[in-house]
Amino acid sequence: MDLSSWFRRKLLKNSEETKNPDPSEQTLLPQQNEKEEEQLGVTEQLVDLVKSFTLDTFRNFPLPDGEGAEEDEDLSGWQERHATIVLSRVKELSHLRYKLCPRYLKEREFWRVYFMLVKKQVAAYELRAIQQERIKEMAVENEKSTNTSACEVEMSEAKQGAKLAPPTP
Repeated sequence: MDLSSWFRRKLLKNSEETKNPDPSEQTLLPQQNEKEEEQLGVTEQLVDLVKSFTLDTFRNFPLPDGEGAEEDEDLSGWQERHATIVLSRVKELSHLRYKLCPRYLKEREFWRVYFMLVKKQVAAYELRAIQQERIKEMAVENEKSTNTSACEVEMSEAKQGAKLAPPTP
């Protein structure tokens, strides 16, 4: 999937949801948005930092060559959600991206530079999200293993019962 088309669709979907919100959820939307922004590291300090970025900030940023940065590497799920919220909240970044991509930078390069620039501000939030995701995965895996072992016990009991039962003529 093309990263730029994904962002366009995501932003369009978000703008449609804000134009036509469900009336029953209207009281919850601001609180949910604030909580999600906080979880994704979109703070006032980050917004102020991002607003200070210029075209030259991105054009002149030295991208490391081959230091674990794959050319085909996509954004993580957390980074995608963070980028979507930042683009919708900080119009200056959206305008920079429009001016830079694809004329001067590829979409992936733009986001690599962005996340390198804001690394100090968002690293703790991203780490927390990764830890929470691992905890969820372990819980799911634990649930699967519990269900599997229960089935194995039932199967072994059924096999033992079949061995002990007298043969039927």
